[in-house]
Amino acid sequence: MCALRMRPDEVDIDAALVGRLVAGRFPRWAGLPVARLGSSGTENAMFRLGADLVVRLPRHPGAVEGVAHEQRWLPRLGPRLPFAAPEPLGHGTAGEGFPWPWSVYRWLDGANPVAGALEDPESLARDLAAFVTALRRIDATGGPAGTRGVPLATRDVPTREAIALLTGRVDTDAVTDLWEEALAVPEHAGAPVWAHGDLSPGNVLVDGGRLAAVIDFGCVGVGDPAVDLIVAWNLLPSAVRGVFRDAVGADAAEWARGRGWALSVSLIQLPFYWDTNPALAANSRHVIKEILAERG
Repeated sequence: MCALRMRPDEVDIDAALVGRLVAGRFPRWAGLPVARLGSSGTENAMFRLGADLVVRLPRHPGAVEGVAHEQRWLPRLGPRLPFAAPEPLGHGTAGEGFPWPWSVYRWLDGANPVAGALEDPESLARDLAAFVTALRRIDATGGPAGTRGVPLATRDVPTREAIALLTGRVDTDAVTDLWEEALAVPEHAGAPVWAHGDLSPGNVLVDGGRLAAVIDFGCVGVGDPAVDLIVAWNLLPSAVRGVFRDAVGADAAEWARGRGWALSVSLIQLPFYWDTNPALAANSRHVIKEILAERG
């Protein structure tokens, strides 16, 4: 999985640095073995600490805000969810030449699923729907505005810029038509509710084909919950999308907005990560292919 530099403002992070940071901030964990974890994530570097802990550090300035965001909201949201979520155990500070805060979490077992190679797609679809609906039911009073729970129109410029960059690599006429169809769908008219915001295969852990945990709550917030439907295209096969949709209870407009979100996210990611994050680029191509196939 990707440890390549994806942005010019990324900092260098290795196991030795993490060991020094942990020893300086949390002496009780000093001396535990530190090992970098493979990940398709773009915002944070992950290191296993001993057998029961994981350290998560922002890779670039744009990811720093997510540290405090997760530290604040995960203790409120995690206990109310039917599947495991990251549990903050420590809030690290800058030091040893590393300029930003960072977090220590309890280790969560499981593996990232691979689209097209799911062990039990229908059960996973139902599990993901249970997670989404449980998150939506949590009282959103005072919750932060979700960075992705916004009208699709706010993504029009970057989505069209990405389509232009993909000329010769995807069917730009077809994806432009699909994007314009998504923009024409009515916006969310209900009250804002909680949404994870980034339900991608890299943020899902499975065990025995079933959902074990959802990680990376850096985008969590309140707004249009349709964004959490992206998992129907970035992970679930077409044969069980209806199972997921029915279990979530998405009407036609919400489902169309979710598909629009999946398309926009993948179009924007693909040219940016084409060379630097092969796993994320491959999943983006998968989503675009799936959505085009639905259109026929």
